[in-house]
Amino acid sequence: MDLQPMLTGASLTLRPLAADDWPALFAVASDPEIWAGHPAHDRWQEAVFRRFFDEALASGGALVAVDPTDGSLIGSSRFDTARAGPGEIEIGWTFLARSHWGGITNAAMKALMIGHALTGYERAIFLVGETNLRSRRALEKIGARLTPRRLSFDMATGPVKHLVYAIDRASVSLGPLAAVLADQADLGK
Repeated sequence: MDLQPMLTGASLTLRPLAADDWPALFAVASDPEIWAGHPAHDRWQEAVFRRFFDEALASGGALVAVDPTDGSLIGSSRFDTARAGPGEIEIGWTFLARSHWGGITNAAMKALMIGHALTGYERAIFLVGETNLRSRRALEKIGARLTPRRLSFDMATGPVKHLVYAIDRASVSLGPLAAVLADQADLGK
């Protein structure tokens, strides 16, 4: 499976992250409110975001979200298999400009990525900080289910428990993303 595809939907396009995306992506990420509920609450700082950006570039799975109305970068996300089990791929490291919160953008981004991921994997997983309620609600809204798996990572605040959510081929076809995926399939025709 291509970990850096070009994925296009009605409300955004996802394309591979490039080194020259730094200024525009940091302009979005430098908003402290984006990271306020996140375990990496200091990611709005240039040095911290630079590490995040460089790791994303090196990962080979990072995508930037582009607003099709004006071509501006509005966030990013990533595919990775390092922490995933057999038949799984992780989707994560996602952030969006606050101007795109509360609407369809996150669901559209996840639908594009999940639709692509499930062509090569049985299940997509999402790791989220236990106290990151905004991200947990967003995952539940798209039909991801909390699993019993737990992980811990050293973050800006020290060790942080992470919960693992999952969505598989069977559940996506019956859940809230089914209509979004169908609409995106129609766009591709």
